[in-house]
Amino acid sequence: MSDQSPPPGWTPRDPDTPDGPPAAAPAEPDRTAGRTAGRTADAKAGKKARRKRTGWRRILPTWRMVLGTVLLLALLLGGALVAGYLLVDIPPANAAATAQSNVYLYSDGSQLARDGEVDRVNIPLSQVPLTVQRAVLAAEDRNFYSERAVDPQAMLRAAWNTATGKGTQSGSTITQQYVKNYYLGQEQTINRKVKEFFIAIKLGREKSKGYILEGYLNTSYFGRNAYGIQAASQAYYGKDAGQLTTAEGAYLATLLNSPSAFDVVSHPQSRPRALARWNYVLDGMVKKDWLPAAERAATQFPEPGKVRAAAGLSGQRGYLVEAIKDYIVENKVLDDKTLAEGGYRITTTIDRRRQNAFVEAVDDQMVAKLDPEKRKADRVVRAGGVSIDPATGKVVALYGGIDYTKQYVNNATRHDYQVASTFKPFVFAAAVENDSRTQDGRRITPHTVYNGDNKRPVVGGRIRFAPENEGQVSYGNITVNTATDLSVNAVYAQMAVDVGTLKVKETAVALGIPETTPNFEPVPAMALGTLQASVLDMTQAYATLADHGRRTPYTFLEKITKEDDTIALPERTATQAISREAADTTTSMLVSVVDNGTGTAALAAGHPAAGKTGTGELDRSAWFAAYTPDLVTVVAMMGQDPDTGALQSLYDALGESRIGGGGYPARIWAAYTKTALEGADPVDFDLELQPGASQPPPSPSFEPFPPEEPTPGDRSPTPPVRPTRPTPPNPTGGQDNGGQDQGGRTNGGRTQGGQDNGGTTQGAQGGTSAGTQAGTTQGAAQGASQGADAGASGGMRPPSAFLE
Repeated sequence: MSDQSPPPGWTPRDPDTPDGPPAAAPAEPDRTAGRTAGRTADAKAGKKARRKRTGWRRILPTWRMVLGTVLLLALLLGGALVAGYLLVDIPPANAAATAQSNVYLYSDGSQLARDGEVDRVNIPLSQVPLTVQRAVLAAEDRNFYSERAVDPQAMLRAAWNTATGKGTQSGSTITQQYVKNYYLGQEQTINRKVKEFFIAIKLGREKSKGYILEGYLNTSYFGRNAYGIQAASQAYYGKDAGQLTTAEGAYLATLLNSPSAFDVVSHPQSRPRALARWNYVLDGMVKKDWLPAAERAATQFPEPGKVRAAAGLSGQRGYLVEAIKDYIVENKVLDDKTLAEGGYRITTTIDRRRQNAFVEAVDDQMVAKLDPEKRKADRVVRAGGVSIDPATGKVVALYGGIDYTKQYVNNATRHDYQVASTFKPFVFAAAVENDSRTQDGRRITPHTVYNGDNKRPVVGGRIRFAPENEGQVSYGNITVNTATDLSVNAVYAQMAVDVGTLKVKETAVALGIPETTPNFEPVPAMALGTLQASVLDMTQAYATLADHGRRTPYTFLEKITKEDDTIALPERTATQAISREAADTTTSMLVSVVDNGTGTAALAAGHPAAGKTGTGELDRSAWFAAYTPDLVTVVAMMGQDPDTGALQSLYDALGESRIGGGGYPARIWAAYTKTALEGADPVDFDLELQPGASQPPPSPSFEPFPPEEPTPGDRSPTPPVRPTRPTPPNPTGGQDNGGQDQGGRTNGGRTQGGQDNGGTTQGAQGGTSAGTQAGTTQGAAQGASQGADAGASGGMRPPSAFLE
């Protein structure tokens, strides 16, 4: 029997549910409400689905996360600032207030010099003229009185400029600089910067602006070992700070930016930069209404006084210390303010034995023969020299002048004399390096023939140029080798155009001549050495030639330590500046200059040598740059008025009408090199020459240039005739008898350009330095050229003449 169906309206009971009153019957469902609820649920589900982040968006923080992070960082930063302010106290004055001397050592560890005691005198702010105070503010912090102790915006800007290569900038206010000077130190560390930040804030809250400015003026370094405005005033102007003029105060303010570089007395090459900074200071005073515009316009630059060197830096020590300091600062090993704090032990590359040998050579060959009381011209004589080991780049000796306490400008590092014909080898090296050819397509080698006539117009250049040869001599058609021996300007000016003046400059820079060298313009005249490179720069470039075209940047430093710390030195990676072929072929011609040309005095060294002579315009300088395989040395004589500092000609100096590179400079070189290499066996050059350089070609036959072009420098319809080579110099021949008394001065010297007894009228009385008579035109021509560079006293060139 089947179960009966429940009656209508009866709800079945769940068997698991306990018995109870019957449930009410469910109401009829509201279909409209159900539909509304469904739509609401769907909307919520869709919204939730839309909020769900997928793909790359999942890695981005939400705005809540960003806001939370910012608030957290702000809280942490604020806490750090508060903690720093509470924890960092204003310390006592640092050791710089009683700064130590630096100790300089020779390469063997023996003491070379101490750089002198610190000069410091404190004075109250009331003793500093208001215009001087304002000049300092115009230079360093024009908003000092209105700004806070620290300027975070300026610090960030300075950090950004430093990081992006726009130059190292401090971004520090005067308050921060005072804290660094007096309480901390000059080291560039994060720890020091953090301390400086908090101490400056505290100091700004606790001390007046006047107190801070007074402290800054008394602790700042101005160069010349002078700390503080009073010491600086005495060091530069020999007066108390209270007597400083506005112009003088502006110059002292200029020095704060770079004390060593902006000293226009010890670094005359920096005068343009120093003047620009001085003008910036004065213009800033006008902008702040601290100086009337009319007074500014009438202000003249106040020349500072001579450097008064410490007694401990007499002789060569001062020159060496100055050159080493400059190297340290320029190569960013330490800045000059940090170095001035002292306490450093600096081991140099200077070889004590070779340094003494250099001084003895100059003393014996030149200084001992000077007599300024009898010969007025002897007062202007200066000398400079540098010696480098080409394999290592180490400067082993330097001669800066007769005495640092008497002649304070370092003649080895100054940049105001033309290098003359010592630049010519760089022109030929560029020709080989670039496989250059003459105007009619012949490869330039030592045997290439050029026209060497005086005032022959250069062909192919954009600038009209017709250089004069030494002594106004015309040589006709000669090889490059002969033109190098005799230093013929006409040939090398044409060669520079054939190679391309920009390529010549590129080669010179690669060899080691700084691109920023004064008057280093890519024009045909550059071949004559119109640029003003230093003796040190020229030694670097010749060292590259000596090391087969491999350039090792020079250095003065072996090691620097302070207490237990060793200071990192700059990297000096050797590079192949030019090809070995280019360097060695150039060397082969310079060997000929010493063996047969204007540099024969160097043979007295007793070692195979390659070199080049040079005589500057108006005889203001005379150079000899030469090297053996193991040692490179450049010696220069210079003329300078001891009172005014103006460049002067060397005419009549040492009792001779002319001073040439092949005379005193070459003899100094030989004497030094002989001693410096004493005990070492002579070593021949190991050369790899360019194709065609080892053997002279057969007699050339050339096609003429097109008729519309001027006579080219390298056309030679007939084989060239080499002028007679000079004989080695005789001390009693061309120089003493013929050159000075008989031929050079009385008979043929200034009127006809002769050197010894003779020659012919056409040859301009051009005997060689040994008194050899030169009867033919070319023989006399060579004698005249020798008169300039063999050190004999030939005739005086006219003022309009170009360099030899």
